[in-house]
Amino acid sequence: MHSRFRSDPRLTVRMTVTLFLLGLLYVAFVAALIALLKSWVLVVVVAAALLGAQYWFSDRIALYAMRGRIVERDEYPELHGVVDRLCAVADMPKPVVAVSDMDMPNAFATGRNADHAVVCVTTGLLRRLEPAELEGVLAHELSHVAHKDVAVITVASFLGVIAGLIVRFAFYSQVFGGRRDQNTAVVFMTVMAVSAAVYAISFLLIRALSRYRELAADRAAALLTGRPSALASALTKVSGDIARIPTKDLRTAQAFNAFYFTPALGSGPSIGRLFSTHPTLEQRLEQLGRISGELGEAAPPGKGG
Repeated sequence: MHSRFRSDPRLTVRMTVTLFLLGLLYVAFVAALIALLKSWVLVVVVAAALLGAQYWFSDRIALYAMRGRIVERDEYPELHGVVDRLCAVADMPKPVVAVSDMDMPNAFATGRNADHAVVCVTTGLLRRLEPAELEGVLAHELSHVAHKDVAVITVASFLGVIAGLIVRFAFYSQVFGGRRDQNTAVVFMTVMAVSAAVYAISFLLIRALSRYRELAADRAAALLTGRPSALASALTKVSGDIARIPTKDLRTAQAFNAFYFTPALGSGPSIGRLFSTHPTLEQRLEQLGRISGELGEAAPPGKGG
């Protein structure tokens, strides 16, 4: 599928390198588990089943986790209208449209390819944004689909998810599994150590890719719509409103930050800012300001004229 979204060769290179490195890490991880657990059939079957489920059902899993539901045109005609216009301009298939009943203003895209994609917005976002701002956000999400980075992030996240699950399983097995012989205890501790290392490496690789893909999506959306200032306005508004949402209401959403338009972070200091899935608001506005200048448009909010 070749859409009219501006291609980004640097994003393609980053996605390829990330998948290659994670593939090597995945093979090493499976080999280590086979050596430790001495059951290659169990490890390979479980890993393959989970990877298949992650790939084929990622859109349903994401929608369920983020309380999204598919909506038809008669329920949200304006939302469908914006998506229809953008897909026509971008020359790409229309994704499934969904809405999440959350006050947190945000949006995300998921799915394994353009023909099996979902774009979801929260009710909080719909209440807060003007039509031009909503168009900018939806163009940003559609560019993730067109660039195929949604599928890459979904697959790339798989290894970290599996490693994290194994760490939890091994930990609780040690705590609640009763007495074990020394050899079994050594195996469990080794599995935990290997899984923790794999999780840490995949965590860093995914976040490095995620930060660049957000800038690429901002750039592609601004060039497609020709209104970078509208996207900048949406970014400023959404980031400010999220910072005012109580931290306890953001905790569940933070697990899915890699998929969101802007991260669910509070206003206070957070370790999450050091390993963010997104570039800073200042970086995103600066890039949109440069694009505004190239297009002869008024500068985005906060960047001066």
